[in-house]
Amino acid sequence: MSSKLKLKEVFEVESKLGAIFTGGTVEWTSDGKLFLCQCGPAINLLDVESGKLIGRLGHTEDSDDSALDDIVVSFALSADDQHVVSCHKSGLFHLWNVPTQKSMKSWKSIHKGPVARIALTTNGTVMASGGSDSSVRLWDLVHQSCTHNLIGVQGVVSVLTFHPDKARKLLLGAADNAVIVGWDVETGKPALTLEGHFSRVSSISIHSDGKHIVSCGRDKVVILWDLDKQCAINTIPLYEGLEGLVILPPEVSLPVQAKKGGIWVAVAGERGVVRVWDVFAAKEIFVQSNSLISKAKEEGSLAITRLLWNSDVGALGVVSSEHNIILHKVDTFQCVKQFVGFSDEILDIAYVGKDDSHLAVATNSTNVALYRVSDMSCTLLRGHTDLVLSLSTSRSNPKLFVSCAKDYCVRVWQLTEDGSTAVCVGLGQRHTAAVGSVHFGQLSCNILASAGQDSCIKIWSLPSKWDSESAPVTINAKITQIAHPKDINSICFSPNDKLLATGSQDKTAKLWSVEDLSLVGVLRGHRRGVWCVRFSPVDQMVLTTSADCTMRLWSLQDLSCIKTFEGHDSSVVRGEFLSQGNQLVTGGADGLLKLWLIKSGECVSTFDEHSGRIWALTVSTTESAIVTGGADSTLVTWKDVTEEKKQAAIEEKEKLTLQEQQLSNLIHNNELLKALKLALRLQRPHQCLTIVQNILKKGDTRGLSETLSQLGTSQQEDLLKYAVLWNSNGKHCYTAQAVLSVLLDHISSGKLRLEGLRATLEGLLPYTDRHMRRLSELQQDLHLLAFTANCMQPHAS
Repeated sequence: MSSKLKLKEVFEVESKLGAIFTGGTVEWTSDGKLFLCQCGPAINLLDVESGKLIGRLGHTEDSDDSALDDIVVSFALSADDQHVVSCHKSGLFHLWNVPTQKSMKSWKSIHKGPVARIALTTNGTVMASGGSDSSVRLWDLVHQSCTHNLIGVQGVVSVLTFHPDKARKLLLGAADNAVIVGWDVETGKPALTLEGHFSRVSSISIHSDGKHIVSCGRDKVVILWDLDKQCAINTIPLYEGLEGLVILPPEVSLPVQAKKGGIWVAVAGERGVVRVWDVFAAKEIFVQSNSLISKAKEEGSLAITRLLWNSDVGALGVVSSEHNIILHKVDTFQCVKQFVGFSDEILDIAYVGKDDSHLAVATNSTNVALYRVSDMSCTLLRGHTDLVLSLSTSRSNPKLFVSCAKDYCVRVWQLTEDGSTAVCVGLGQRHTAAVGSVHFGQLSCNILASAGQDSCIKIWSLPSKWDSESAPVTINAKITQIAHPKDINSICFSPNDKLLATGSQDKTAKLWSVEDLSLVGVLRGHRRGVWCVRFSPVDQMVLTTSADCTMRLWSLQDLSCIKTFEGHDSSVVRGEFLSQGNQLVTGGADGLLKLWLIKSGECVSTFDEHSGRIWALTVSTTESAIVTGGADSTLVTWKDVTEEKKQAAIEEKEKLTLQEQQLSNLIHNNELLKALKLALRLQRPHQCLTIVQNILKKGDTRGLSETLSQLGTSQQEDLLKYAVLWNSNGKHCYTAQAVLSVLLDHISSGKLRLEGLRATLEGLLPYTDRHMRRLSELQQDLHLLAFTANCMQPHAS
């Protein structure tokens, strides 16, 4: 092993990217700067500009575990963006102050079941709540009291909104019975009923004139209503289940020329595209052509769950069923921002681009998420029609990477020059089942290999140049070979592109010649399926990780097992070589990341940051960073801090040596009070004892009291613990009692307040009582000697 080789020892979490939005309600502040996203037991505050979380309403890391189960069911944002009312699984309403992120009040909902919808008046004093119990209630937020119980809907309340015109005093709502009901807020009685839908009403939007409203539903129609006449003006069939609807302001501009003067609404749902209609003229004006959201797989399911309009920024927010939030400038309909709300399980990760500028991430989605490493901004790459399972980057051309999916396809992607996105430049469709693993050649970007659930491995021949402006080139499989009787989990090229390794659920790994895919050898020894195979970058070895909780190193010369590594408590899903093939890093189903030294076979470090199994693991080109992802939907970036830790340890040691010398000098110069402070800072109980004993020998008890009063609370607490320790030895009890006397005076006078004082003093009392009895007995013996001497004096003469 080279003496210059620096082995890794410590990795620290540099960044974590977790769930932002797990489904439910999303609100957009009126200034367009924040999204409020429902996420489990909390509401996340997402900064639109940076894409980072800046706050959280609800459960935090400091909260107790019971708060984890109290998930947010629904919430509403006030018109001034200052307050949020949320309802939780426990049946409690919480009133939050958004700027301070503190809960102001909480009260019981009294609904018989979950609260599905919440709405607030523009002044924020009245709240409406709609439950799954067919009831709608009005609340006085000042006193948190229920003022009215509204009737007229049946089933789970799906829509609830106050009319912005205060003079109308109207609350609009709908439920499973497909009837829109308007209640008078003051009396609580139904003021109007609008019947026209034949299925659940999913959205209602009120026009600025206050007279017209537009509704849509799962019955695939949009209806324009006249509130004054309480009748439908137009019913427009759109032939898709609709979930999101917003009325666009009259002054808005679209990418197409359209006649002004009507009522324009943007709608979306099943098809995954936004369409703009003039509902007054019953005419379609615009259809989105650049949607990043795939069409719903099944009829009746949704691709888009909500539309949000913000006039301040002139943008339309689209919320997808995969929990992504996409912002489009309405005048061009170009995507300006994308936020991945919830990745579900992260299945694979690959660094892409020059200097590892991007991360490609495969999740339980048909899209590949492309993150810019500098700010973790995201772009979704649409192309696959089923879940993406594996990714691989070309080392010879870092702008190229390949993905494979359950749609039987292999796609080659090329990063654009500005790095804003990646374009699909190649498409291979020769597999007959889901493609589970793919790998680019190590030396050349003109070759890649794939393995699928059809038990076949394929080597694909790629062109030397790609045209990102034209349609994807069809790539063809050069060689195909039936490899394993069961699913193939992993495939990998050797460093010289001469060999190919595969790992399968049949408990074996196999080596193949790249030239003709002839079998070179079979690696047998694992007791369960093989999850991952990797070639050593320098030695003639191959690594296999398995569901039998072990990793094995195999010799390429005689196919024998060189070494077996044990340490994980469950399946070892991924493994990579580090430090020029001298170390291993592995991720397991136990959620642990482990660092191994190959020469000794020992585990150097274990890192625990994931709450679920680690599916994905990749190492940067310089090996300064590791990125892991797993079943907990968390993307963790680990930074190598081995050298920093070593340097810090050296500096700490030098500092300690200097302070020890300083302590020796102070004791030598009889500056005992200064020496005591330094000994406490260095946490040296024995030296503290010696110093206090020397102070007491000099009779400087007043100086001791003054010195102890100058100590900080933590130092006095340490000294109290030391005194309790000294008190357990009869030799040092006097010193301990002297210190205790001073500290207890400080405690009784209120100058010193210590936590856990009772537990500390409990260890003090038994020994103090014993010392007291011993000293009392000694005193009695001394008096007896004096009495005996006095009795003997008359007879001594």
